[in-house]
Amino acid sequence: MKSYINSQTAPPIMQGSPPPPEWRLPFLDWDRPPWNRWAFQHVREFLPTAPVACPAHPSDMPQAYETIEDVPFEASYGKTTVADWIDRDYTDGFLVMRDGRIVHESYWNGMTPGTVHLAQSVSKSVTSTAAASLIQEGLLDPGAPVTDPLPELAKTAWAGASLQQVMDMTSGTKFDESDYANRASDIGKMDVAAGWKPIPDGYEEEHWPSCIHDQMLTLTERNAEHGERFVYRSMETDVLAHAMERVTGQRLPQIVSERLWKPMGAGTEACFTVDASGYALSCGGFNASLRDFARMGQAYLDDGRVGDRQVIPKAWVEDVRSGDHGLFNDISREALPNGRYRNQFWIEDADRMGHLSLGVFGQFIYVSPERGMVFVKLSTWPDFLDVERKRDFLAACHAIAQALGRDL
Repeated sequence: MKSYINSQTAPPIMQGSPPPPEWRLPFLDWDRPPWNRWAFQHVREFLPTAPVACPAHPSDMPQAYETIEDVPFEASYGKTTVADWIDRDYTDGFLVMRDGRIVHESYWNGMTPGTVHLAQSVSKSVTSTAAASLIQEGLLDPGAPVTDPLPELAKTAWAGASLQQVMDMTSGTKFDESDYANRASDIGKMDVAAGWKPIPDGYEEEHWPSCIHDQMLTLTERNAEHGERFVYRSMETDVLAHAMERVTGQRLPQIVSERLWKPMGAGTEACFTVDASGYALSCGGFNASLRDFARMGQAYLDDGRVGDRQVIPKAWVEDVRSGDHGLFNDISREALPNGRYRNQFWIEDADRMGHLSLGVFGQFIYVSPERGMVFVKLSTWPDFLDVERKRDFLAACHAIAQALGRDL
């Protein structure tokens, strides 16, 4: 079985006491199908994590529910409806907000409002959002060399790169993230360094870093000049996060809790996976509830404010929406033809303000300021990347917006 959609009978993964051997989570492949359909909601049960504390009282999330299940749209597989797409797309949770009110919220595959779900690379946007106040306070300078807070990087390929280039993924550092299935690639070694995977059989002769910082120090080769091109590389986020920790003297979970999660009124304690050094994996290890991801999206929609509090600096929000949207590449244009990448966010269209936080296996936060809408989807696709599924998500969002009177 490769995987199963929501309308199919779920196999008994990790069921029983103890679960039979054939249905126990394989540590090497826990993020692959069908295992990820269970694993992404149960990360705390098999990986070490650090908590991201939430406040005693969450911010309000008013409801004004609408019926959207029958909204039609054209998907990659033909004409469909939102309900059919939710089922086919391995959805765990889907939430839509309009003008600060929830108009749709649904849970699948055993997920509940209190479940925290692995966000994969949506974690990057969470991390940079927490960094925004550090920039506002002058603790981090986007235009300064990244070696200012991290002098040990002077002996790596990041020497001469600015923090902004790191945030925009335009440094020239070579990091192979072109094939997630390649166990010995840089991204494959990151899985081991992060504590996510064991060293795979047959690769023992390779150099395997013991933690993310150790891997960072091994990246000494440059394949472009800093600032001349965009290439998506997860390690850039970890450079940013190490800089955040260095200038604050705090660990990343504490920074995110104090500068984002508590101020925005999160309703559920979140968590990061941590490596052997105790470092929280900023590029992909964040876990949170569907509603709390929506709270973050709504804060962006509201110019960084939650109630009467400026949680995210307005200048940062404006820069994400309509600042210098930087660079892009051909492979990224397959899903976002006029897209860009800025501050650890994907820009849907350089001529508009909409932006996305994206994670492999189908994690999305989509903020559309022109429409006053936020869309959040948590999923467990059978594949790391799927351009057609990404396009289907945007097509569904656009159709829902049109049905609710918010077409562009």
